Amino acid sequence: MQTIFVQVKCEPGAAYAVADAVAQGVEEVSETYSTSGHYDVLLKCYLPDSTDIGHFVTERIQRLEGVRDTFTIITFKAFG
Repeated sequence: MQTIFVQVKCEPGAAYAVADAVAQGVEEVSETYSTSGHYDVLLKCYLPDSTDIGHFVTERIQRLEGVRDTFTIITFKAFG
């Protein structure tokens, strides 16, 4: 299992609609947060090792209505 975080910049006024769309249709996302700064929403995603991260982000996240831009953080190890 691989863990990634995706920061999402939304169209103005679309952050809640994007968060709702993620909750309804992207089962790989375990947590969704609203954030301040350059990005509006932060997604914590758990992907099977066989999943191509680039395809996941471009096909499942960037295609959601209201998404303007994304920034993906790939993780290596969780410290406990």
